[in-house]
Amino acid sequence: MRYVFLAYLFAAVIIVGLFGFRGHSFTEPPAEIFNDMDRQARIDAQSESDFFADNLGSRYPVAGTVPVGFDIPHKTASEGGGIAKFGFSFPGDMSYYNTGRIGDYWGEGMPEEVRGEGGAISAEFIERGRGRFNISCAICHGESGNGLGVIAKYGLANIANFYAPQFSDPANELFRTDGDMFNTITHGKGLMGSYGGTITVDDRWAIIAYIRTLQASAAATAAAKPE
Repeated sequence: MRYVFLAYLFAAVIIVGLFGFRGHSFTEPPAEIFNDMDRQARIDAQSESDFFADNLGSRYPVAGTVPVGFDIPHKTASEGGGIAKFGFSFPGDMSYYNTGRIGDYWGEGMPEEVRGEGGAISAEFIERGRGRFNISCAICHGESGNGLGVIAKYGLANIANFYAPQFSDPANELFRTDGDMFNTITHGKGLMGSYGGTITVDDRWAIIAYIRTLQASAAATAAAKPE
């Protein structure tokens, strides 16, 4: 029994010796087992760095480069410039293409910027929407858009079913137009987060075009069934 007591006492001395004086002033860093990433091999914003000749941690972009997905606009945003195909929107461009709004209302239909010859939506554009939908949307809304994605199996409720009247029936007083859906993808709504920073403007419209294709296909299948 005496040896057990001595073992406990010895362990207590070790623990106090290692951790009991944390927070006191030392000339050397205290002993650490887990540093909780307090010290990392990184350069903090606007801090000095001996790695660079000018000792500045913050670096200027390489001359002549632009962010991925952007084109250098040839006109100001007020003149209609700043729209890049398959790119992100530019601040100040309040067109239907970039906002989903026409005046004070959500617009309906695909904007001219995503239409092909004759104003038609191409099969390639819808196919791209299918790919983007499966990457970013299907996990919640399901691959068919019925709101029964993987997340629904874990108890998350109120996931939009795109075959519900408010999404598929224009006569419904709560109908969600294309512009309204574009705004939701851009800024999020309810439990759905914003995808404006990760899905380009063209791809947002492509996703909506694909959803409308799913709805049209389901409606045609239902109409073809004998009563």
